[in-house]
Amino acid sequence: MTKVIFIRHGQTEWNVTGRYQGQSDVKLTEEGKKQAEKLADNFPVAKVDAIYASDLCRAMVTAETIAKKFGLKVQAEPAFRELSFGDWEGLTYQQIVDRWEEAMANFLQHPDILEIPGGESFPAVQQRAMKRLNELIEKHDGQTIVVVAHGAVLRTMLTAALHMPLQYLWSIRQFNTAVNIVRYDSDANPTVELLNSTAHLGNEVQRGII
Repeated sequence: MTKVIFIRHGQTEWNVTGRYQGQSDVKLTEEGKKQAEKLADNFPVAKVDAIYASDLCRAMVTAETIAKKFGLKVQAEPAFRELSFGDWEGLTYQQIVDRWEEAMANFLQHPDILEIPGGESFPAVQQRAMKRLNELIEKHDGQTIVVVAHGAVLRTMLTAALHMPLQYLWSIRQFNTAVNIVRYDSDANPTVELLNSTAHLGNEVQRGII
């Protein structure tokens, strides 16, 4: 059995201004850093064997804050990078709707078939993330690991754990520094134990877009 604790990164400036960040390397805000510190101070398990993170700085800084608590080094994993939003990166929801109204409708209603201009598809993101995740599940049998990543890529892994079609991935919320826990047996069959918990933030839940 491998327990995987999935974490979304802390708040960024583009979360605050409602811009789609994708693989743009946007830094945490001071509030985002505080969220990571609160999570580290109130982490849901007492022992962690390894910490992996997307190599984008908002995930790495969040992971490094947690890693200090456990005396671990963060291992960067490009496979857990956010979905590339291509031509949409840096734009707001309304700016995207103004230029790609039909594509944005598919983004919300049919993410399983969406083709983002210059970007990645959700099935492609799920494939790259799950391939690496399954390798880590096998490598860390009997251990607890942390994966720090991003809203969209986390949703693709969580829909897989819940046996949900990708079409419904927006049914899962992921707040900044949200905690999700999934236990995988020796055949990598998942049991979801926790979703989108921000108990460590008290009443200060921050709702960033993906």
